[in-house]
Amino acid sequence: MEEQSERAVIRFSHCQKEIFCFCLPEQCPCCGEELRGSRLQEAPVSIPSPLTNGHKTSCCLLVTPAHDNEDRDFDGTSDLHTGISNTKGVVYNYTPGGVCRDQTRWERCISVPLVRPDMFHLLAQWDQYLDRFSDGPMWDPAWHRFDEDHHNCFSFCLGFINGVLAVEGRSPLSRDSFAHTFILPRMRRVSKYTTLHQHIQRHQYYVVDQQEDQQEETPVKPGLFQ
Repeated sequence: MEEQSERAVIRFSHCQKEIFCFCLPEQCPCCGEELRGSRLQEAPVSIPSPLTNGHKTSCCLLVTPAHDNEDRDFDGTSDLHTGISNTKGVVYNYTPGGVCRDQTRWERCISVPLVRPDMFHLLAQWDQYLDRFSDGPMWDPAWHRFDEDHHNCFSFCLGFINGVLAVEGRSPLSRDSFAHTFILPRMRRVSKYTTLHQHIQRHQYYVVDQQEDQQEETPVKPGLFQ
């Protein structure tokens, strides 16, 4: 997966096809015509990876493969781990040993922005809220034991988010509503991108009809406090 993050996917149009690859070929892989000058219907477009470096984010919910996932991959079957970044990119996450404040290991994440850059009142207090919440007895192993199903990393993240929502005078979110609204659409985007990337690695190109590619994806909703 590390190689995938280093090789960008590009898309170009030719002979009524959308063609995805890592670099623009000299000839169209579908019709064999040379791809020079104005023979392309439009300029090649880079397809950005849906994964981000969690330590370069601020005030985000982050999802990454669990540390015991040897491939560190989003394959739909492996366990995932969640955390919250502070304003400096330190990731607070709940583990069986309590709350960790990680400055590494979250370099390839799904990121859900939680705070707009112009929400100065919330940004100014974010780190204080996060520290105070993390120091609570709910996350101290001496008081509460980590449970994979009922008291886990996602419980920590959602508990913090609902605490901030309460301060902002807004209603809390359930586990299911938050996951379905903010996390699962991003997971689907990662899955689609990973499948595309792997296909190109094996076959050099991925080709679809233009009409097929123009089908609209369900938009990914912005962050919670947007």
